[in-house]
Amino acid sequence: MTRRTFLASGSAPALLRAASRSKPNLLLLMADQHRADWMGCDGNRAIHTPNLDRLARDGVRFAHAYSSTPTCTPARAALLTGMSPWRHGMLGYAQVARSYPVEMPRRLREAGYYTYGIGKMHWTPQRNLHGFHSTLLDESGRVESPDFRSDYRSWFASEAPNLNPDATGIGWNDYTARPYVLPERLHPTRWTADSAVHFLEGYQRPEPFFLKVSFARPHSPYDPPNRWWERYENATLPPARAGAWADRFCTRSGPADDMWHGDPGDAAVRRARVGYSGSVSFVDEQLGRVLEALDKRGWTNDTLIVYLSDHGDMTGDHWLWRKSYAYQPSARIPMLVRGPGAQAGSVNQTPVEIRDILPTLLTAAGLAVPEACDGQNLLTARREWIDLEHDVCYDATNHWTALTDGRHKYIFHAYDGAEQLFDLTADPHELNDLSGDSAHAPLLGRWRSRMASHLEPRGPEWTLNGRPRPRPKKMPFSPNYPA
Repeated sequence: MTRRTFLASGSAPALLRAASRSKPNLLLLMADQHRADWMGCDGNRAIHTPNLDRLARDGVRFAHAYSSTPTCTPARAALLTGMSPWRHGMLGYAQVARSYPVEMPRRLREAGYYTYGIGKMHWTPQRNLHGFHSTLLDESGRVESPDFRSDYRSWFASEAPNLNPDATGIGWNDYTARPYVLPERLHPTRWTADSAVHFLEGYQRPEPFFLKVSFARPHSPYDPPNRWWERYENATLPPARAGAWADRFCTRSGPADDMWHGDPGDAAVRRARVGYSGSVSFVDEQLGRVLEALDKRGWTNDTLIVYLSDHGDMTGDHWLWRKSYAYQPSARIPMLVRGPGAQAGSVNQTPVEIRDILPTLLTAAGLAVPEACDGQNLLTARREWIDLEHDVCYDATNHWTALTDGRHKYIFHAYDGAEQLFDLTADPHELNDLSGDSAHAPLLGRWRSRMASHLEPRGPEWTLNGRPRPRPKKMPFSPNYPA
């Protein structure tokens, strides 16, 4: 494994203790494409996530946490800036801008934190630090230029020069799944945890740290080690569910394994869920090693720990795959907070979002939240609903804006103006679209009016006569996207 030295010249344990007393360490744990209901603490009895369950037991679980723009890069822009999609400018999948007026690692560095990032950042250029002192990258084999190779790939080449890191043979967005074919120690999930443990074991700097640990799984490829595959191979997993409104998605969008909708058959859907479940549990296990390293240093109670994902994963629900949708498996994410100010064992019902992470960390560090941020401190957040949206992705028809308070969800489909309304309390799997039910017309009207009020400041392209209006053309950026 790549070795880094984290000892500052002239540092001393007394200085470290003094810094720890004045400001907490900040540990941001992140997975990619982890849907919220694939955790034991969220009520999934089939999935083994003891370490995430421990964080929930010792802290706060946010029952209605969302990714406002549920694909990788716009979600990471929200995490970086604390801003809403319209404010940071990414309304769909595109490149994270090179710089923003407010950036999480930069603000914390300026406040005296040592800032270090491990794993997947998904920035452009990849080595853009956005204020981190340093990063150690796993970018899932994505290549920005012939000159770039991630730190994980470089480590792999030094450890196993005669092996192919992609030997398992699954693409980055495929629904197919199989056990990892290489030695487990070479898996990127293991490497990310190894790197984080090494950081914590060797940290001797006088400053408190901000450590971001970002796993590239359970995002496809669904390739857990064989021991985790075997745990779920015969397990009773939640079945994929589909509402009658989703029948149009049953036909495959294409013959390739990276289709965005379609029914590949019950066996294939189950196999995908076996692989996905194994990947979730493998990430959880490795998170446990990171938390254990923190425990061994005696820092757990002096550290604010946050766990989240950038978005979820449909894994066949409503015949849909991957992400970018307003539906719960895609848009609802895990959000756990443990540490100073977090009431142990509590479940918070406030609708929250990724934009709230930066204000939470700044508040914990004793810093003011910049006016440019739209987010709130998770531990004191108050809002009636949260806004969601995604520009065209996969197909012109997959283009929408939505609002939810965690009890109801309203979706406006920009391509043709179609609406959907779901009662998430009575129908958590969104099987019954209430938008055509006359008994729910008043409720539909209230949510429609809220949407119009939300969109109206954006200009006449977005609303007409007090209603949201169709927008069949792509609009991946708002005017606020940094040039």
